[in-house]
Amino acid sequence: MADILSLLKKDHEEVAGLLDRAMKLDGDDKQFAELASKIEAALTVHATLEEKLFYPELRDRADAGEDKTDVYEAYVEHDLLKHLIALLKSERRRDEAFKAELQVLGENVKHHVKEEESTIFALAREVLSEDEREEIGAKFEAGKASGKRA
Repeated sequence: MADILSLLKKDHEEVAGLLDRAMKLDGDDKQFAELASKIEAALTVHATLEEKLFYPELRDRADAGEDKTDVYEAYVEHDLLKHLIALLKSERRRDEAFKAELQVLGENVKHHVKEEESTIFALAREVLSEDEREEIGAKFEAGKASGKRA
């Protein structure tokens, strides 16, 4: 079984790769639509499962103060990412303005990942046992598998 932290890190790397590929394209490149769809799907499934399986455990176990604030900050960052994801789902032209929105999304994703892999992962190691992290990882994998079939 895989630990939830290793699964999240793997997702982060995959999305970063897709974003990097997209940013190398010209604003009117036809590959934008395909990459935008892949990025939107990956981020949506990832964020939904994190919010359902991972963040609530951390929120409920974190001590009041900075740790709990960090978890709520992750939720807020997800809300911002959802707004940017909605732009990817729109039927707007894939032009330079779209590329700028994608760049902002990429910057926000990278910021979120950096914070999550430091503060949130450290909190998870502190408040969740290895068995619990593996159990959440198994649920995360199952959720991703069912999300891809939908």
